[in-house]
Amino acid sequence: MKKIWLLIVLICILSACSENERSNNNPYIPNYTVNLSADMNLPTYSNLKFPSNGVIVPNYGAKGVIIFNAGGTYKAYDAACPNQELSSCVAMTINGINSLCSCDKTEYSLYTGLGGKQYPLKEYKVEVVGSIIHVYN
Repeated sequence: MKKIWLLIVLICILSACSENERSNNNPYIPNYTVNLSADMNLPTYSNLKFPSNGVIVPNYGAKGVIIFNAGGTYKAYDAACPNQELSSCVAMTINGINSLCSCDKTEYSLYTGLGGKQYPLKEYKVEVVGSIIHVYN
């Protein structure tokens, strides 16, 4: 019995149960190629040096990309409302440690991407080297 549970957990970890896979299966947000770099030494991105701060970088992804300092790690999400048709809402806004959908006023945690609706925020990969944050998929 222990072997069966171990096998189930292993399969879950290596396949569809992973956070990145779950976050990016969204019928409302197309899979646009995202490849951007943000230099935290520039005034536009300097707030990202401090935990619990975020910025929206327009003209990437579906509605822009939200980059968030989650304290020791960085998160990046598409600024499109994840539970609405793409054409029906403007880009999400940052509201403290949450992002706010302009259509249904749902707030999503920028730490987890969750908002209590069917789909979480669409997440992108993040790599930080020195003061440069690289966001990509």
